[in-house]
Amino acid sequence: MSEESGTQGPAETPVASGTAPGPQPEPLRFFGTTWVDHDGGYGARRAGVAVGSLVGAAVGCFVLRFAYEGLTIAAVGTLVNALVVVMFAICSAIAFRRTWEGFTRRHDAASQSSTRGLMAIGFVGSLLAYFLRSLSEAPGEKLHRKEYEAAREQYAKRTARRTGNPSRKKRKR
Repeated sequence: MSEESGTQGPAETPVASGTAPGPQPEPLRFFGTTWVDHDGGYGARRAGVAVGSLVGAAVGCFVLRFAYEGLTIAAVGTLVNALVVVMFAICSAIAFRRTWEGFTRRHDAASQSSTRGLMAIGFVGSLLAYFLRSLSEAPGEKLHRKEYEAAREQYAKRTARRTGNPSRKKRKR
């Protein structure tokens, strides 16, 4: 984690056998580090994430339908039925928006923990955001690529050294 902003970015690791010095890419869920060069089955993984999230959203809607039918059978009333539908719709919309924003910028830990329950209720919205984002890129790839490239530029600037200490130059007389 960066000390200033409290955000996570690419980790800088020492040189190991077979790895380049400097910052290493942060792995993405379901993709590892294949997002860097789009290798290692990246296309198949993207298709799998798209299909999986869409199937998950459909199954979630099916389960929510059973819950709604249970309320109807219990005869709790029209107001309660309407409130449940509106609650799931609003929570799904908020979860979609927060998940979608999370692909382009990091949320702070306090806001994530305060909306955890809302995100759980609106899980269908999160799954739909994953589906739509995976049609164009790995979910979160743009954010991670921006952070990784910035870390590589910083590393290059830090390691580009002058040829010597100017105060220790021997002057020719």
